[in-house]
This record gives sequence, structure tokens and C-alpha cells, in this order.
Amino acid sequence: MTVPVLQVSDIHKRFPGVHALRGVNFDVQPGEIHALLGENGAGKSTLIKVIAGVHSPDSGQIMFDGKPVSFNNPREAQQIGIATIYQELSLYPELTVAENMFMGHAPKRRMGPFQVLDWERMNTRAVELLAELEITNMDVKRKVGTFNVGNRQRVEIAKALSLNARLLIMDEPTAALTEADVENLFSIVRLLRERGVGIIYITHKLVEVFELADRVTVFRDGQFIGTKQVSQTNEQELISMMVGRTIENLFPKKPSQIKDVVLEVRNLEAGSNTRNVSFKVRAGEIVGLAGLVGSGRSETAQVIFGVTQPESGEILVDGKPVKINHPSEAVKHGIAYVPEDRGLQGLVKAMTLRENITMSVLDAVSSGTFINYRKEQNIAKQAIEQFAIRAYGTEQIVNKLSGGNQQKVVVGKWLASEPRILIMDEPTRGVDVGAKSEIHRLMSELAADRGLAILMISSELPEILGMSDRILVMRSGEIVAEFTREEATQEKIGAAMMSATGYGETSDERSESTVV
Repeated sequence: MTVPVLQVSDIHKRFPGVHALRGVNFDVQPGEIHALLGENGAGKSTLIKVIAGVHSPDSGQIMFDGKPVSFNNPREAQQIGIATIYQELSLYPELTVAENMFMGHAPKRRMGPFQVLDWERMNTRAVELLAELEITNMDVKRKVGTFNVGNRQRVEIAKALSLNARLLIMDEPTAALTEADVENLFSIVRLLRERGVGIIYITHKLVEVFELADRVTVFRDGQFIGTKQVSQTNEQELISMMVGRTIENLFPKKPSQIKDVVLEVRNLEAGSNTRNVSFKVRAGEIVGLAGLVGSGRSETAQVIFGVTQPESGEILVDGKPVKINHPSEAVKHGIAYVPEDRGLQGLVKAMTLRENITMSVLDAVSSGTFINYRKEQNIAKQAIEQFAIRAYGTEQIVNKLSGGNQQKVVVGKWLASEPRILIMDEPTRGVDVGAKSEIHRLMSELAADRGLAILMISSELPEILGMSDRILVMRSGEIVAEFTREEATQEKIGAAMMSATGYGETSDERSESTVV
């Protein structure tokens, strides 16, 4: 029988107030893609940090190539052949591709009594490593910060090859990739599998498990639930293993009474990403905004919220033109924005849950320069209860929460401002299936019960189709099609997103017939 490249047995890990791993067992074979699933907070990230040498286990054993190992730091794990690519890439944007790939282990040559970096050998070796991944069009002397996310991720994988990695850990690798970049990534991962590299693949996207993985292991509440051959399981079984129950409806859309127009955008222009954009969102309505990455969806939302200034056009709230020069002015007009990148734009990760939740309502919880701690606590406690945030209390540092719970904090922060218009940009990105269902339920209730006007931007067509009352499609900065909930299909939306003509109405036809 083949010796696993990695085997962990009875691993326990505790943090203050949290038993993160409870007797976990897990293994990876050489040349295997082993998917790791679980809700946010299930223990996946803790396990990979134990394997990568970031945390030391409290008890249990780690075997690598059949031999027991222990690590005092990540460098020791790297030295024996374990490489980790985290969701937030750890590259230096001002350094070149080659410099990033060989950071900490650059080739050297002697110059008299000294050792100096061998730049020529480093650049040559970088080209060779990229060629091993069938990447031949990347300039290794170019600064990493000038590349898109997909290319930066390829540099991370090549960096792992430069360390002679036998085990590659990938944490949510497709979270911020375009469809083309996802296909390129899958090709590289399969190539590494053929070469005998063991791969731990963490994802919330079940479709990726069935397309890519050989085996899948599920964690729940820090415990090992089970391992399945991918060919012998299905989505419903995996969901049930992850959440401990059957999720009957991932898109719990409640019927809503759609009323008057709350938000209207007329002929909005802001650079190449927002061109002559016009649409309306009514009270009680969820309008889905679909489009490929780079189509202008987020940029348009940021113009509405005052992050970016429009060159021309109008924004109307309750039929009255408003001038929004800053997000604080948007908030005063009853607009809230849950951004696409919660880490950079939605949270101050070093601050507590309480401080983040009340950040949008400081005027309401303060008197002069003094903040009323008790008011803050009450608002934060309500948010924890309303959104089922898994935290030990209001004083937990947000950075210590799982991705799904961080997303709930962002939503809670903006709902604390009691908005009438809620813009949600990729509301369930990087969120497990249980949390997705909760966020969808909340969106539906906000529209149906509170009458919020919701503009939802999403790259997931099932989410767009499942949650929207009406669907707009953007391409190249323009709205090119509009569909009712009843007439929308994945094929129609996909065609409008990608083709020159697509289905539905063109932007000109739509502006004449539906913008009234």
C-alpha cells in the first residue's frame, strides 16, 4: 500500500475559549487531490496551519512520508516539502516574479570572499519552473504587483515548486478568479497531481470538488466527520455532513410586495467601467446584477455609494436627485454597501466585533468625543444573535473569526445604520453552504418584511437566479440585458454576459422601454 505523503492522527488544538480541533484524522496520498470541506469555523484553517507549522498541535501526531515530524515554524515545514497558498496571497508586489519565487532561498555565487545573489541563475530557474507549469508568457523580471490575481496565484504555485514541494495546500484558490483563470488553475493542479504532488484543496464550491478532487473529507465543529471517494458521493450528502442537517432550500426566497422606486440611476458615467448606466430598484425588490469580472458591476456600485465620483448622470433616492461625494453622504441618504472584499473594504480586522459592528453608527453611540460602551455592546449583541455569528463575545478580534462570520459582521455593521437601500457585492463569496443559506434567508426577509431595496452583485448564476426578482446584465461597463425572474435562465444570462448580442434587450432598447 502506498505510504501517504501526509497523515495526521488524533490532532487536538485549543485557543482561549475555543476547542478548534478535536481528535482530527486526515491523510493525503501522493498524486491525490484531497478536498477539505466544512462550514466556516469547522477547523479547516486551523488544521492547515498546524500542518504548515504556523500552530503547534496540543496533542496528536503528524507523519510526512511515513516519518513523524513536528515544526516550530513555517520554514521548517517548507524545508521538508510542505507549501501553503493562502486565500490572501503572500507575495511582495514591488519585487519581481523571480524575486518572489526565490524569496529566502535565492541562488548565490561567490565573488571573491563574498557570496552574492546570482541574478542570472535565479531568472533562468524561474523561467524553467514556470515552463514546468506550462506557463511560457510570463516576464520573470516584471513586478508581481502589476499582474492580475490569476497570474499572482501562478507565481505562488511556481514558488511552491521552487521549494520542491511534495504537499501543496490551497485555501480557497478560486475565490477571486475569473472563469478563464479558474480553468488555468485547474489545469495546473491536475498537472501537479500527475507529477505525484499531494494536494489539499479547501473550497466552499461543491462543483469544484466534483470537477477536480479524488477524495473529500468533511469537518464540523472541529471534528472529523468522514472521508468519501468523490465518485461515490453527491452534493446533498456532503451538505448534510457539513451542517449536520439537510438544507432543503439554499435560496429561501420569500414572496415580496414590490412597491415604489427607492433608488434610480440615470445615464451614469464614470470612466470605461460605468457607461450610460440606467436602472431602478424598488422597495421590497432584490435586483440581481450579473456580469463577468471586469464588467463594471462593482465600479458602478462604488459610484452610487460615493467611493468614486461620477463624470455625469444622476442618482435619485425616492425620486429626488442626490449628490453623493463620500460614503458618509450615501449613509445619510439611507444607502448601505456590503463590499466585495470584506478584508480590505469591509472590516478593520485588528478591532473587535463590537467596534466593527458600530462603526457605521458612531453618531448614535457617542456623545461628543465619548463613545457609550453599553450602547455599543447592546448593538453588537443584537447582531451576534440576529446573524448567528459564531464568536465567544463582543470583544473577540474580528481577524480571529472565520470568513463566513466576518461576512456576517460586515452585513450587521451596515444594517445597524437602518438603511433603505442595501447594495450587496458578492454577499456569499468565501462563505460555506450553511452560512450562504442564512445570508440568503436574511436578504429575503429584509426585502419582504422590511421593504428594503436590494441591489445584489454576484458571479454565481444560481444565486442570481435563486434570489432575484429582476436581473440586469452588465458587459464592458454597460447594462446590456434585463430579465424578469420568470424569463431568466442560465443560458440567457450567460449569453448576455459574454456575447456581442446575447439574449434579452440591448441597453438602448432597455433604456427606451423599461427605464421610466
